Amino acid sequence: MPVEITWWGHATCTIENSGVRVLTDPLFVRRLAHLRRRRGELPPAEAAAADAVLVSHLHADHLHLPSLARLAPGTRLLLPRGARRSVPGLNRLASAAGLRVTELAPGDEVPVGELRVRAVPALHDGRRLPLGPHRSPALGYVISGDATTYFAGDTGLFDSMAEEVGPVDVALLPVGGWGPYLGQGHLDPGRAARALAALAPRAAVPVHFGTYWPIGMDWVRPHEFYAPGEEFVRKSARLAPQVAVHLLEHGERVGPEAAR
Repeated sequence: MPVEITWWGHATCTIENSGVRVLTDPLFVRRLAHLRRRRGELPPAEAAAADAVLVSHLHADHLHLPSLARLAPGTRLLLPRGARRSVPGLNRLASAAGLRVTELAPGDEVPVGELRVRAVPALHDGRRLPLGPHRSPALGYVISGDATTYFAGDTGLFDSMAEEVGPVDVALLPVGGWGPYLGQGHLDPGRAARALAALAPRAAVPVHFGTYWPIGMDWVRPHEFYAPGEEFVRKSARLAPQVAVHLLEHGERVGPEAAR
């Protein structure tokens, strides 16, 4: 079985490949500051089971300390370089929870069981907002085993994306956000479809949409909450018709056909 992808909501996914279970940007709460989970049940306890966890950048909806506290002792935690210096409490949490922490910069590659995980650049503000200077890069990750998966994290479209990422079988691309407006350093459905055309994987799964929304803004541009996944499917059919796009519900899994 080359690869299985489960989308738990937002940017949280489980990638199962070569007998190794990798979790991305775990966020296991109903509310985070001004954000409320509006769709999908909270991920079950099994979602926190992973051999390794990949954190793309330091924003609290991607590096969430209470969610990381649910990981089993011994879990490998891969973070952007400078994370431990920038995020108060990360070292204490890692020590208390028994997590094995490795910080990476773009181009770094580490083994995780039978897999190789390579950090690649992302076009996004990597700071731990609202604190401190820009000390940590935002990352994407390429996970290589029986199949190769690109987890983009949170990123805008940049000219060298396909070159930096290289050939992949499956791309997990952010297509929305958590508010009615997306600024620089993000992919909306159109830019994500353009990225997909450049990357040319065999399959894609849209993520980072339709999960969290600011409290009190339920009726402010609701189209921006509900529509990005379906818009990405439509735009990808035009710009990258050779790619099989799997639009998942929260908690839904796509199996080995995603990498065929």
